[in-house]
Formats: sequence, C-alpha cells, structure tokens
Amino acid sequence: MPVYREDFTVESHRSKEVLLITQEVASILRKSGMQEGICLVYTPHTTAAIAINEAADPDVLDDMILGFNRLSPSLIQYSHKEGNSPAHLLSSLIGPSEAIPIKDGKLDLGLWQGIYFCEFDGPRVRKVAVQVLG
Repeated sequence: MPVYREDFTVESHRSKEVLLITQEVASILRKSGMQEGICLVYTPHTTAAIAINEAADPDVLDDMILGFNRLSPSLIQYSHKEGNSPAHLLSSLIGPSEAIPIKDGKLDLGLWQGIYFCEFDGPRVRKVAVQVLG
C-alpha cells in the first residue's frame, strides 16, 4: 500500500480558536498523487484537536467556541496544576485525528464540510501531520 506523509504548522492567536485547514490538507493530497484511499489528519498535541464541521457559515465557528467553553469551563477546580485542564478535556472529547476517504484524487467531504484544527490552549504554533494511504 503506497503511503505519503507531510507535516505543516498552524499558528493560533487566541486561547481557543478553530482554524480551517482543508486547503492545506487538499494540497498535500494532490502532491501525494493518490486517487483512492484514506487521508489521515492528526495533531500530536494534548491540548488541540482535529474536527470536521460546516465550512460555509462562519457563525458555526463562533458557536463551536461557545459550545467548547460550556463543555469545559475554566471555573471548575481541576487537579492538574498547569491550569489548562479544560484544554486537555476538550482535546480528549474532540480527538486528535480525522480519517477522510479519498475518491478520484479528492477529499470525499460532504458539500458543506471542512477540516479544522481546534486550538484549546493558545496562542501557539502547532504541528499537523497528514498521512495519505492509497
């Protein structure tokens, strides 16, 4: 099975931020030359995540941040002393990766879907790994 891998970085500017990375992933897929298979998008950070959601309406991103804040409020007295336990919790809930089917050399996303890097402990520069399996 042919495999192609490439990494890139994303830079967040707020403590919680959702960044669209679909174009970066699609570009790596094109470079791979794979026509069919799976594209794995992964981030090796314990306070970040990868998600697929609507990419057409920018209000969805604001709503995602609002929901993240309600799911894991910073007001709770956590045991972890670094102060970023809400970020660890959100990373675990959302997950560090997504697997997207490849069809005819393209990401087989739904009409409105996009791939997002979710930052929960920013601002930071983070790594995203894309591995294409054909």
